[in-house]
Formats: sequence, structure tokens, C-alpha cells
Amino acid sequence: MDKITVENIDIELVKKKINNIHLSVRPPDGRVSLSVPYRMDDKAIKLFVESKLLWIKKQREKYSLQEQQVKIYVSGESHYYFGESYLLNVYETTGRQHAELRDNKYIDLYVRAGSTAEKREKVMNEWYRYNLKQIIPEYIEKWEKIIGVTVNEWHIKLMKTRWGTCNVRDKRIWINLELAKKNPRCLEYIVVHEMVHLLERHHNDIFKSYMNKFLPDWKSIRDELNGLTFDNSKL
Repeated sequence: MDKITVENIDIELVKKKINNIHLSVRPPDGRVSLSVPYRMDDKAIKLFVESKLLWIKKQREKYSLQEQQVKIYVSGESHYYFGESYLLNVYETTGRQHAELRDNKYIDLYVRAGSTAEKREKVMNEWYRYNLKQIIPEYIEKWEKIIGVTVNEWHIKLMKTRWGTCNVRDKRIWINLELAKKNPRCLEYIVVHEMVHLLERHHNDIFKSYMNKFLPDWKSIRDELNGLTFDNSKL
């Protein structure tokens, strides 16, 4: 994978056997990736990126604002939980610090008086982690039977640039904590994606054929997960 920089924006560049240009600005950190046909030269690539700079900057700004919002953790904010937006209410408590859903509209966060934004974030993340742990084993058990592989270990961690990873040798997968904020079908897609790596290590045609077989709509789910994608740019 190559990288180009336009106006101080780093862009991951991949040349593929495709007819269209695929430009994505991906959450959670606004990472920009660009896939272009093999025949497209460097000058044409740069001109294309420059023509889309306003769009790129708008998407990166949107993710930057989202990143700022989720680090404040005060009443009145909107927070996502499995694809739905909820209004956050923060309450002081001397009991157990925790978060819970209420009336399908609110996330109630109970924390100590004077708690910092970092502490509130930690309590929320523990709640997200707990709920992911209730769902992931069901998906793994389901797809082990379908795919015909065995996952020896799975873990959850907060990752900046990946939704999931797989250690093929140890048959261990890692799931991004941020998936607790996405639609459950996105979580399931990542579980399937990482488990398919136990059949094929690389993101090649063999890997894609497995994904097409096991999860035919995986590309649309991937695009949903990765945010807005500029697609079908005819050359």
C-alpha cells in the first residue's frame, strides 16, 4: 500500500484491477483511503484528490467533532449504542458507577461527584464492553458452524485504525470496542471477516470469494461501517 499527501492530508493509496475510483473517509479517526485503477497515473490521481478536497475535509471535520463530543460525557449529549442514538443523562452516585438504558431513549450514567471526563468515559466503555461480551460469543458459535473454523480466543480492545484483527496462528480475534456503537450487523460482519481469515490470511480474491459465500451483502455492510464512500467515479 502506497501513501500520498495532499494539503497535509495523508491518503492511503491502492491500485487495483477496477474501473472506478473508490474514495473513503473512515471513522473513527477520519482515515482517508483511495483505490484507483492500475492505468491511472500519478498526475490524474492528484487532480482527482484535489477535486474532492472539500468533501474530504468535511468528512474529517465531522469525525473530529464526533470525537470531541464523546470525550465530554455531560447530560444532553447524544451517544450511540448498537446503531441507535440515545440522550445521555449524568447522575451523581455514591453506589456502583455504571450506565444503563432507560425507556429506549436515554443512557443514564451514574458516576462519582466531581468525576473527570476520562472517568466517565471509562465507566461508559465498561458498559459497552459488557454488552459486547453478551453478543460476540453467540456470533462466534453461529459462524464457527457455518464457516467450519474454531476460534480459540477472542478479546475486545479500543483500536484507532481497525475494526478487528486476527492472529491466524493462535486462532485469536480482537474486536474493536467502538462496534458497541454500531448496528449489530456491523459487529457480526467484523466477526465473520476475522473468522474468514482463519481460512485465508490475506485480503485477496480467495478471501473475497469466501465472504461472498458466507455473507453476500458484506460489501454494503462494510460501506455502512466505514462511513460515506465516494464511489462509481467514471474515468
